[in-house]
Amino acid sequence: MTTSEPISNATVTQSIDAPPERLFDAWLDPAVLGRWMFGPSVRDEEIVRLVTDPHVGGHFSFVVRRDGDELEHLGRYLELDRPRRLAFTWGVAPASDEDSRVEVDIRAPAADGSTSQITVTHHLHPDWAPHAARIEEGWGRMLGALAAAMTGEGVGATSAR
Repeated sequence: MTTSEPISNATVTQSIDAPPERLFDAWLDPAVLGRWMFGPSVRDEEIVRLVTDPHVGGHFSFVVRRDGDELEHLGRYLELDRPRRLAFTWGVAPASDEDSRVEVDIRAPAADGSTSQITVTHHLHPDWAPHAARIEEGWGRMLGALAAAMTGEGVGATSAR
């Protein structure tokens, strides 16, 4: 891929019965990420390694095995505003992780704060624009798995960041 401005977005919104703090932390804790973003709860794959360094400028690396091949999803944290917003670069090695940006916005519309609305916007590199619908479907599947994981005992009980 060449470096240029994204021209398309993939956006998914879902309500999840969990407070914003738990949802925010679920994006940063490898143990929780392995229950909803990757692995058999989302698609036919095996988690090899999930590593995060959750601070602005910190990097992450998520390695999974699909169909016998190892894929490394990598990125750099751009914004961490707990519990409202995360933003990070996103790529699959060996491509650059600077070619797309993902923004996660979390808000609690319910008065008691128990049901949150989460919106994921993936700003796509022009080379990936034709795949926007498939990328939205993938994020939708992951948010569905996140909603299911939030109902699991102990899931998302991470420390404050």
